[in-house]
Amino acid sequence: MNIIELRSKSKDELNQELLALRKEQFNLRMQAGLSQPVKPHQVRLVRREIARIKMVLGEKAEG
Repeated sequence: MNIIELRSKSKDELNQELLALRKEQFNLRMQAGLSQPVKPHQVRLVRREIARIKMVLGEKAEG
């Protein structure tokens, strides 16, 4: 998701998005732990998207 799209969302929407991404990250880690094939780029994309959302939530908390 684009940073501009994230900034236009409310805190509640961002928190829902963050929760969904954390669940996805957990599922990817479980797949890796069970020796199932995991796409490494997918793990990286989810981690970066979580970081973007946390950054925007921090910006909204300050201002």
